[in-house]
Amino acid sequence: MAGSSLLALIDDISTVLDDVATMTKIAARKTAGVLGDDLALNAQQVTGVRADRELPVVWAVAKGSLVNKAILVPAALLISAVAPWLVVPLLMLGGLFLCYEGAEKLLHKLLHRHEPEEQQARLEAIANPAIDLVAFERDKIRGAVRTDFILSAEIIAITLGTVATASFLNQVLVLSGIALVMTAGVYGLVAGIVKLDDAGLYLSQRASAFAQACGRGILRLAPWLMKVLSVIGTAAMFMVGGGILSHGLPPVEAAVHHAAQWVAQDAEQLLSALVPTLLNALLGVAAGLLSLPLVSLGTRLWQLLRPSRTR
Repeated sequence: MAGSSLLALIDDISTVLDDVATMTKIAARKTAGVLGDDLALNAQQVTGVRADRELPVVWAVAKGSLVNKAILVPAALLISAVAPWLVVPLLMLGGLFLCYEGAEKLLHKLLHRHEPEEQQARLEAIANPAIDLVAFERDKIRGAVRTDFILSAEIIAITLGTVATASFLNQVLVLSGIALVMTAGVYGLVAGIVKLDDAGLYLSQRASAFAQACGRGILRLAPWLMKVLSVIGTAAMFMVGGGILSHGLPPVEAAVHHAAQWVAQDAEQLLSALVPTLLNALLGVAAGLLSLPLVSLGTRLWQLLRPSRTR
């Protein structure tokens, strides 16, 4: 579950950084004939544009994550003390939101593949060094922070369950420690992933032929890695969200468990272990697609009712 949560977070951040990668690729193609080495040029473009602008995006999401933890830790302690029955419904609500966001991303990728004017405007804005990428991508960064909030709530709730019988001070220390370690670990790893291209550039400029080969391999791999992580991250939203919903609905959880046992009778152990994850993902897709029209209807009703209230 923790791995799926990490992939879901990387998906949101890689979506933000994909715009810069697209601009870099276009610039490399246009000038590769002049400079002769499109991989090295790609890395130089990355260094000139992405190196100074990727990490601020990751840092912006990491700061939002710390704010999330500062809200969630005391809230979790309060809810567990006053109304522990609220934990599961709140987690299910967050899981449903993850499924909704995953379905929204999926439909957007399927229905809006060709948006040349919008894409051109984004590329021009990203290519302009006077434009702050963090400000330009503020909406997507907020989306990543929202995703982090739900995933953090799930992990904190699980942690709180393991220390439920401990003293209040120990609960505070454990929750705070997990929150800090989780944030540093996740976003440190994300920062390392988005800086792979700079590591490739560094190696490609070394004197060693082996280092140069490794550097070129990293430069070739890095853009594809971000795209693959984006796809896997969207799938992880369904797996995590569907898993939360499944655990909150005992009949559904029992059905998933029985399905896994049935497959285990005639299948390999690995396949039987994958069945619950796949079923949870399918549940997440179904819940996300069903929630889309409901959210759309609710948004329209809110827009209709809001002006009448302000008059």
